[in-house]
Amino acid sequence: MPICISPELPAYQALLHERIFVMSSDRAAHQDIRPLRILVLNIMPKKLETELQLLRLLSNAALQVDISLLRMETHVSKNTAQSHLDAFYTTLPAIRFQYFDGMIITGAPVEQLPFEEVDYWREICELMAWSRTHVFSTLHICWGAQAGLYYHFGVPKYPLSQKMFGVFPHTAEIRHTLLLHGFDDVFYVPHSRHTEVRREDIEKVPELRIIASSEQAGVYLIANRNGRQYFLTGHAEYDRNTLAQEYFRDKERNLPIDLPYHYFPDDDPTKPPEFSWRGHANLMYSNWLNYCVYQRTPYDLKTLQKTDWSQPADI
Repeated sequence: MPICISPELPAYQALLHERIFVMSSDRAAHQDIRPLRILVLNIMPKKLETELQLLRLLSNAALQVDISLLRMETHVSKNTAQSHLDAFYTTLPAIRFQYFDGMIITGAPVEQLPFEEVDYWREICELMAWSRTHVFSTLHICWGAQAGLYYHFGVPKYPLSQKMFGVFPHTAEIRHTLLLHGFDDVFYVPHSRHTEVRREDIEKVPELRIIASSEQAGVYLIANRNGRQYFLTGHAEYDRNTLAQEYFRDKERNLPIDLPYHYFPDDDPTKPPEFSWRGHANLMYSNWLNYCVYQRTPYDLKTLQKTDWSQPADI
């Protein structure tokens, strides 16, 4: 089944070109089913690229998904036209009384700032508090994961002496988890960050479980034991060339940057990078939509107000 987005969104034509089934909101309105309502808070600077990356993954499930794009009202985007934001994005005040089956909070290039110094920190805290009664399941990515762990559980982040940059092998620490259903013993995930969360801090929080990790990249996937919050420290949604673009951008700016790990064949940046994580990325997002959201979300989303967050569930 398709994702439902505006046919005017730039990603619409790109997804059609890739033969990904998308549906216009017009057509969806005439179908007698309840689609999953997924809210995407996109705080990445290149919003159009991130839209396409996430929509591509969310479309790879046998479910109809109605997408709403959200931005921070208190932040001025420098890399996305205001006309695009006005046409396709909403803000928290506009949806405050709505309910969603799922939400994705993306990363953001603010990880080297203390959380409280991020200009939209108060607003994202308000959003995360609102999500507990208005969203069934939330997927947090990279800085979004660090922010969520810090806000909900007080888990700090730490600066790294060297940027965690590349594609790293990962293994599951808890077998047969919903999000990793069908995964191979070893799977690859891109990372691009200057900070980290640490195992010892996470293990002090009774509500949290570490699901997957990497010997080199550290903790990767953390879940709330109630099965409604997931925290991903990497970027499974990245395209083949995303890390290459970051690498060449920093080289041109004479910024200190090493070759991304396990990315260019033979560590030769003149060769096209290998796309070694696409299959698992698609599977993880399909698992989230199916097992973590669709199979468990209430039909009447208004009942989220009465959800008991203390009850453990399958993760």
